[in-house]
Amino acid sequence: MTESQQKPRLLSGDTPTGRLHLGHWVGSVENRVKMQDKYDCYFLIANIQAFTTRMDKPAEVHQNVMEVMMDYLAVGIDPKRSTIFLQSEIPAIAEMTVFFSMLAPYARVMRNPTIKDEIRDKGLGENYPFGFLLYPISQAADILVFQSQVVPVGEDQIPHLELTREVARRFNQLYCGVDSHTEDADYVKQGGLFPIVETLLGRTKRLVGINGPGADGNLMKMSKSLNNAIFLSDDADTIKKKIMAMYTDPKRLKATDKGSVENNPLWIFHDTFNPDTEWVQATKERYRAGDIGDVECKRKLIDVLEAFIGPIRERRLQFEHDLHQVKTLLQEGTAKANVVANKTLLLAKEAMKQRYF
Repeated sequence: MTESQQKPRLLSGDTPTGRLHLGHWVGSVENRVKMQDKYDCYFLIANIQAFTTRMDKPAEVHQNVMEVMMDYLAVGIDPKRSTIFLQSEIPAIAEMTVFFSMLAPYARVMRNPTIKDEIRDKGLGENYPFGFLLYPISQAADILVFQSQVVPVGEDQIPHLELTREVARRFNQLYCGVDSHTEDADYVKQGGLFPIVETLLGRTKRLVGINGPGADGNLMKMSKSLNNAIFLSDDADTIKKKIMAMYTDPKRLKATDKGSVENNPLWIFHDTFNPDTEWVQATKERYRAGDIGDVECKRKLIDVLEAFIGPIRERRLQFEHDLHQVKTLLQEGTAKANVVANKTLLLAKEAMKQRYF
């Protein structure tokens, strides 16, 4: 066995809707970077899924694929240790999506709370394509066609992962003869083709955005579409402007007023990104007592984020000046991914008695 075959396989990825932001980092990307030596890592750029809401913006999707690829390389995803690939160039994913769609009832898909949240948050109303409802099945195909065992995701993706687990169980029971009472960890040992994937959450399940609460009074998660994100490629001036305009405690009218750190994005960000935990805890007490103002705390956060984002931004600029290398690395990763996906597809067809030639 090769070294990669001895390692458990991990798959994760992103829909290319724009550049990656801090929410992506703490939700999943940070884990991906850390786990490259321990796992056989596959990272997809899900451009087909981007078409579920951007079918009329193909040029934008094309550009965003390159943006995400450059972000991956800049944060430390290493093509020598991991496989980065493009969803639309893996035909086996599309074929498995069709087969898997037979295993998930329509009513089950519609019970997915993430689907409902996205319809609401994106203001889709009734104007979404059928492909939008199909994409959780496509996501199951993304994961299972690589026989992945672990998937690092953000909290909002958990319902999709549960559907993937259900599809895997159903396939293994129906076509591989695995008993329905089998423990999830034993499905492959009992003859199943697909592992029942495990979910790995980031250290921050849901990073809030820099703006205030939504109509329901709750802080909104960081999102490009909500215009409340700090991107991993933002320049120093942009970081400064965004932080200085950040929502804090609305009841605090002047620096000497007592402030609340609970549900305060300023302090959520310090807790998440500031490595000087002693400063954070001591300054929280000063903030609560009205002994320090928002401006000083924001300036500290600017320094913290610039120290983190600055090196990523500099590495990204190097790739921006060599797009040929970026495309080549994506092409090479996609070729490698196709070999693995095609092998799994043939095994699936054999299990389904649908391999004729």
